[in-house]
Amino acid sequence: MTAADAILPDLALSAPAFDRRGDLRADPDLLPRLLADPATRVVRLVGDRVAVTETPDGPRLVTTPPDPADSGRLAVFLGETEGATWVGVVADDLGPTHPADDLEVDPPAPVPGAVWHGLRRVGADLDPVGAAAFATTLALGNWHRTHGFCPRCGEPTHPGLAGWIRRCSRDGSEHYPRTDMAVIMAVVDADDRLLLARGRGFRRAGMSVLAGFVEPGETLASAVAREVLEEVGVVVEEVTYLGDQPWPFPTSLMLGFTARALGTDLRLQEEEIAEARWFTRDELRAAVEDGSVLVSGRISISRRLVEHWYGGPLDAPDLALR
Repeated sequence: MTAADAILPDLALSAPAFDRRGDLRADPDLLPRLLADPATRVVRLVGDRVAVTETPDGPRLVTTPPDPADSGRLAVFLGETEGATWVGVVADDLGPTHPADDLEVDPPAPVPGAVWHGLRRVGADLDPVGAAAFATTLALGNWHRTHGFCPRCGEPTHPGLAGWIRRCSRDGSEHYPRTDMAVIMAVVDADDRLLLARGRGFRRAGMSVLAGFVEPGETLASAVAREVLEEVGVVVEEVTYLGDQPWPFPTSLMLGFTARALGTDLRLQEEEIAEARWFTRDELRAAVEDGSVLVSGRISISRRLVEHWYGGPLDAPDLALR
């Protein structure tokens, strides 16, 4: 399904921005050549952050020419766009890092005035190229950091194909980046009320639509029905696709749906769900306005699914709960 088929337009992180040029990845000299070329645009990932600068048009990703030290860092060929070639570099050795957005001590900024930010904070406001470069570098960086050893024999693996695989140093087996598919669904009852739930790990008054991972051998519609039944005990039908969004936290693809509930009695999966309830539009608006409910941030498909049902933007704090 193409982006033109999606009912939710302009989802953050979802616009096609790069010609990924997968045909070039097999060239072993590609990254060395690009990292020696001052025209290459390098995105530096430190922890889960990149440097961002404010412009009159909003935040923009900071790119720099390659640094001599980049040849010893994990690098990923991102592709080509607007006449430029982009490379993502995982540069964790630049300074102290931490995955939280409230880090007090940042590494040196690559340009004056730049600030290090996580994708949740700025992803909704970046231009399509910057958002795609950040999301792709983050997803691949997360995967490389946790797949340093071969699952077959336990020996170290090393990057190949310009950062798009890891190859075992012993048996030569190739291992490809994983993408974990997850369904996320706006469940609506016969009275057009929306179901929101608070997961056990949510902050404060945060509530969201339901979501869960697709299991092996399962269709997407089956995953929607199973997850809703497991988490809140509700049977659903009329599962309808609305759009999808890459979600590199760490390596997911969120597939958005609506579904029609056949009943309204809730039976919560206690180890996963702390609270769930049905909302009319007036009830949700009032709860958001008085702060008793905090919805997901603007970057997330969760927020877009809620607003699709609501009929327009919600005046809500920009929290990213998923």
